[in-house]
Amino acid sequence: MRKNVWAYGAILLLATLVATSPVGAQAIGLPEISEQSMECIECHKKQNPVIYQQWGYSKHYRANVGCYECHAAEKRDPDATLHYNQTIAVIVSPKDCSKCHSREVQEFAASHHAKGGRILGSLDNVLADIVEGNKAMRTMGFPEGVSAASVNGCLQCHGSQVKVLPDGTLDPVTYPNSGIGRINPDGSEGSCNACHTRHEFSAAQARHPDTCGKCHLGPDHPQKEIYEESKHGIAFFANEHRMNLDSPKWIVGEDYWAAPTCATCHMSATRNQQVTHDIGLRISWNNRPIESVRPEQADAKMGLPGKDIPWQVRRGNMKDVCSNCHAKPWVDNFYVQYDALIDLYNGKYAKPGKALVALAKPLKPHNAPFSHEIDWIWFELWHHEGRRARHGAAMMAPDYTHWHGTYEIARNFYTEFIPTLEEMAEEGIHSGNAKKVEAGKKLKAKIDEVMNSSDHRWALDKLDPAEKAKRDKARAEFKARYKE
Repeated sequence: MRKNVWAYGAILLLATLVATSPVGAQAIGLPEISEQSMECIECHKKQNPVIYQQWGYSKHYRANVGCYECHAAEKRDPDATLHYNQTIAVIVSPKDCSKCHSREVQEFAASHHAKGGRILGSLDNVLADIVEGNKAMRTMGFPEGVSAASVNGCLQCHGSQVKVLPDGTLDPVTYPNSGIGRINPDGSEGSCNACHTRHEFSAAQARHPDTCGKCHLGPDHPQKEIYEESKHGIAFFANEHRMNLDSPKWIVGEDYWAAPTCATCHMSATRNQQVTHDIGLRISWNNRPIESVRPEQADAKMGLPGKDIPWQVRRGNMKDVCSNCHAKPWVDNFYVQYDALIDLYNGKYAKPGKALVALAKPLKPHNAPFSHEIDWIWFELWHHEGRRARHGAAMMAPDYTHWHGTYEIARNFYTEFIPTLEEMAEEGIHSGNAKKVEAGKKLKAKIDEVMNSSDHRWALDKLDPAEKAKRDKARAEFKARYKE
């Protein structure tokens, strides 16, 4: 258990309770800056003036909470180090922050954000560690070597497992790192300064969509770009000066109304809900996996308390946010549209795709992930295009839903995925290997079943005659209208 700051916590609590007299009443915070922090300040204001200025602009400064109150450590702490006669720890973990911000840390610990560091063994991790990287990065803590691609890429968003060296310093493979799910030496998970950047720890910054964009962008989870395309993002960037981002009380419909941000929808207060640091409590679909699932299913797999919170409750929480700007029929109809897109993706591509890939596995020359063309095609189909389509629909970005989403899914499904599987099936059937012959026949039969289904038979020129006639009529009218 870290530090003597428990004593300061008692002082802080006392300070909040003894405000019995209007004269000289102590606000929330410490009566004065501690001697230990004053020593830190005298040095760091010269050595690191930016850090000093950032802290001076923070609410911590106004509450007399200084360097020592956050960094002080017990000698038995795994990352404790002696620094100018003071025992401190470089990393300020959520466990440290919880001494003053207990509810926020408890909520965060229950979220998927806090579990971001648990990516070892995932396909993304295999890509960065093995496929993209090598073990050429060697340090004292990792003499066997690690992938620099993983250290500089994945771990900077997901979080590293911080390793303390014998001399008390932190191994450079694992630090600096402010990944959202960082596994800290004290056993806690997370990094509060992933969103509340030190040393100002600004709530306004955490409310700004650019902060989320540090991790939520790119080909597989482009929420930042999706937000910018959406009407929500358009409204925000046109009215940022009206957003009142630094307001202590930031309730949508009361303190601002020009636009919502990521925080508005997923975290911030409404007239009916408190701020929450569990970003999953307003999400009714988990669109991370191959097939979209309800969030309580994903929470159950990770042992999170959200397993007991059904998606209907979470959707109600989000609808409460939406209702500040939109009427009930608008909100209800949006969810009809969104659910339909998820059903389309799951039914037409995810479920048959998973079944086909499983049947193709015995036909691969090697079992290693990404050792065959089909691995790459399928990975990008669900992990990139599939996520883009689903996230685009969730956040109302039509271009990401269609052109960067369902269009690319369909193109790759029909021109790469199915043709590659057909080749694998034929090779297996004619291989002369009894097991591969059988596997090839099973795969071919499943391909035929999928392609002759109502979703895919158009590609075999088996479109329903009535539907074909309807499409021909519409095409003729379009050509006449635009003189094509």
